Amino acid sequence: MLKRKLVLQIVFVLFSAITFSQSKKLWTEIADDAFAKKDYATAAVNYAKVLDDTTVLRSYVLPYETQLVNLQSKALFKVPELRVTKRKDSTNIVKETLVNSSKYDFIMYRLATSYRLNFDYKHAVDQYKKCVERKVYPDAPYYYAVSLMSLRKYSDALKVFDNYINPKPDSANVMPKPGTDSLVKLAAKKQKSCYFGLDTLSPRKPIKVRMMDSLVFNRGTSSFAPMYFENDSKILFTSARKGGVVTDPEKQDSRYFCDVYTSTVDDTIWQRPVNFGRPVNTSLHEGAAYFSKDGVMLFTRWSDNNKNESFIYMARSIEGKFYDAMKLGTNVNLPGYKSQQPFMSNDGTKLFFSSNRPGGKGGFDLWMAPIDANGFIGEAQNLKEPINTAGDEITPFFHDLASTLFYSTNGMPGLGGFDIHKSSLNADDSVYQYPVNLNAPINSSKDDAYYIMDRLGEKGFFASDREDCPSGHCYDIYSYINAPIFFNLSGIVFDAETNDPIPSALVTIKDVHDGEEPFFLVTDAKGYYETPLKPNLEFFLKAQKNKYFGQAASVATKGLTESKDFEQDFFLGKIPEGDIEIEGVEYDFNSFTLRPKSKEILDKIVEILKVNDNLSIELSSHTDARGNDAYNMKLSQGRAQSCVDYIIEKGIAKKRIQATGYGETKPIIPEEEINKMVPKSEEFETAHQKNRRTAFRVIGESNINIINKTK
Repeated sequence: MLKRKLVLQIVFVLFSAITFSQSKKLWTEIADDAFAKKDYATAAVNYAKVLDDTTVLRSYVLPYETQLVNLQSKALFKVPELRVTKRKDSTNIVKETLVNSSKYDFIMYRLATSYRLNFDYKHAVDQYKKCVERKVYPDAPYYYAVSLMSLRKYSDALKVFDNYINPKPDSANVMPKPGTDSLVKLAAKKQKSCYFGLDTLSPRKPIKVRMMDSLVFNRGTSSFAPMYFENDSKILFTSARKGGVVTDPEKQDSRYFCDVYTSTVDDTIWQRPVNFGRPVNTSLHEGAAYFSKDGVMLFTRWSDNNKNESFIYMARSIEGKFYDAMKLGTNVNLPGYKSQQPFMSNDGTKLFFSSNRPGGKGGFDLWMAPIDANGFIGEAQNLKEPINTAGDEITPFFHDLASTLFYSTNGMPGLGGFDIHKSSLNADDSVYQYPVNLNAPINSSKDDAYYIMDRLGEKGFFASDREDCPSGHCYDIYSYINAPIFFNLSGIVFDAETNDPIPSALVTIKDVHDGEEPFFLVTDAKGYYETPLKPNLEFFLKAQKNKYFGQAASVATKGLTESKDFEQDFFLGKIPEGDIEIEGVEYDFNSFTLRPKSKEILDKIVEILKVNDNLSIELSSHTDARGNDAYNMKLSQGRAQSCVDYIIEKGIAKKRIQATGYGETKPIIPEEEINKMVPKSEEFETAHQKNRRTAFRVIGESNINIINKTK
């Protein structure tokens, strides 16, 4: 009985091992297939199942699974060969045992990569850490650090990058395998990004903030709402001080009534402020003003007699003289509610303001009213989430160049009171990104608002009640100067087929608006290039190397208000020796006339020739063997010339492109082979179609170097 029970246990163990083996094989195949198809979520699930089964692998003797690591996997990840040992089991049968380390490491690396490419950085970090500890894949530390960066663990990532760039021997004094040269270069760049990331997490920014003087700006009981007036050297602001507009000086004290003032800077000295006087300022409160390009001032007006209401007014000016202000309609102002702090976009198509009118998220929200070409203001629309919250959102300022909305809110985590936030507008879908707190020293533990910025994002103003005042709560105007903004561009030029870096490749960087002279870089021995970029520009980039087709790209510093490192790699394909077929070029029947679809395809050839300005090509047209030889030659020459004429019309120099008609003289499929096919069969017609083609080949290539480019 005992013997039978032992046999049953052995059978159960063997059956379990085989079942686990088959399951693990299936999971691996599913995962490999999903990974190849870039379905990284499915790949991760199944690779994780395989790893969960490693306890079984260590407990039982399994047959060697030849399909576990296929050739594609080895080529992609350079997996070491699997090793197999043989021994006899208790039943005297020889069993092959897989040495688990290489298989286990491969699947773990694949699992970590699947997590990373599926943006599941938390699990990617866990798996890459294990890969790093096992020291099998030299580049695992790089991807481990990149995943740490994605979790904003910049300090940890810095340490991993540093050890990857400057490897240290282990306790046994064995040096780790060196990482890929190109990734080592990228790791150095990533370190800069880590320092930048740490800076954004810090509450202390390299921004200079100072309170404006008490003679011009911060005089009286309150000063706030700075706004540029006509240009960066003139400022509108709101202030309650002596000398303001009142109707009855005996009963009204101008120190407690807000008026709109302006001041102009002369060199670095702001001049004595000027009260706009009537009709803009009255015996009521006026403030938070904006002056448009077409001479319209928008401002807020309110009364102490009804603190539940405030309205936005408009006053037109001609040659500096303002006419009576009028209150905007109910599409902006609603009786019984407050509408305030107007701001108009630079193109005059949007009016932003703050209001507690119905239909918002709660409290004061930011609203936008469209303005048509005739100046008609449409119905106001709530900016919704993520801009508006259940708290209050006030003082909108939209920076057109940066396409960024700045405003203050007390509805999001901050340093205290109202904090100034910014949110970038995505031009593609008109969606605002999640707001970012500007942090100290712009924000404080009290209220900070009315933030504005000059055109290039170098300096600006805001208002804050951070300093104590006699009444306990009053705004003062502050200026700030941003730290210098730096932009850096770097990348690697690769061979598209082998992924090997290409040394001595030429990288051209050109201002697309031709305001700056183009400049040129040559990649080093590792295919690497790097250069600083000027702000507020759009750049066309191009990488070239003899015997390769060039590749183009673009980057832009225009509108950016923070330093940024741009990374742009290039992958250049080698120029083939023979013809390159241009698929899809069609003509009218028995005609040279190009169809519209053909022109779209030829536009791509135009772009290739513009990028590869060092190449000359022959564009050829071919016919099948049906028809008269002389007619086919004439037809093909005419069609080739039609293509060339179109390309020349698009700006390509005539000397760079040659039209040649080959008629039926250069078939892809010889006529004798076609004659063996069934006439008019699908195979027969397909063969003739292949011979009817348009193609091009490179027939000339000038040397690419900086000397040629700078002549």
